[in-house]
Amino acid sequence: MNIVIKVSEPTKNKMIDYYKNKKRDKEIPYVVFQADEEDTVITMYTSGKVMFQGTTADVDATMWKEIDGQNVSQKEVKESDKKYFDCSSVGSDEVGTGDYFGPIVVSAAYVNKEDITYLKELGVGDSKKIDDDKILKMAPLIIKKVKYRSLILNNKDYNINHEKDNNMNKIKAILHNKALLQLINEEKPIYDYIIVDEFARESRYYDYLKDSNFVQRGITFLTKAEDKNLAVACASIISRYIFLKEFDKLSDSLHIPLPKGAGSNVDKVGEEVVEKYGKDKLYEVAKINFKNTDRILKTVIM
Repeated sequence: MNIVIKVSEPTKNKMIDYYKNKKRDKEIPYVVFQADEEDTVITMYTSGKVMFQGTTADVDATMWKEIDGQNVSQKEVKESDKKYFDCSSVGSDEVGTGDYFGPIVVSAAYVNKEDITYLKELGVGDSKKIDDDKILKMAPLIIKKVKYRSLILNNKDYNINHEKDNNMNKIKAILHNKALLQLINEEKPIYDYIIVDEFARESRYYDYLKDSNFVQRGITFLTKAEDKNLAVACASIISRYIFLKEFDKLSDSLHIPLPKGAGSNVDKVGEEVVEKYGKDKLYEVAKINFKNTDRILKTVIM
């Protein structure tokens, strides 16, 4: 599937920043960058046009089209999405998929319509737009109010799964499915919608789960769901809270302050980890399929 869109200069700059650690090294004439995002290859041309190629091209293109046309504040809700906001719902979201160090955390949360006012006053929203200090204060209050289930996939288990030809989106689908099943089957909440932030087309998502014995159906897939649904937003914050706690534990165990993300500062710390513990340690503490691994091992003299 190939999709081409034209983006404004502000969105162009946002995309350059978003994909900076996912760019391919090869330089192409008239191309600003080419990057890999799971099942999609993104090519930005100097003209401002962006091509999305792959099985999830429509999902990635839709996300950037929405961002490019966004003209409401975070606190406002588009009329078309109001039904997903003012409702009782179950939502799931994940964090850690873009971090070289640290686990992947997926949470499913249930928000009763009666709790919407409280959560809005608390400032609940997309965890990527809330600084970590606020997450650490806000999450315990959310946890007291909402029912949730969380799953933590450490990097050793992530690497084992990835070596079995399970790409990141398949791993995410499996974790989302498990978290949703646990919450719904154990808590039996009364809900209007089950909502997942769309990282793959619906058909592709369920295809990833074809080998699973139990699959949660009836899901509504939304782009930028954290801004449209409070259950997804709560799941996002809870996941980030758990991720931060686990990240600190990992740093303490290595006696090395670990950076988040996957930038050049991560490479430098990765080199320190290898020099101190050996290259096999990366298999336990990092996502070794990231390009950081090649850069780290090329630099370190073994």
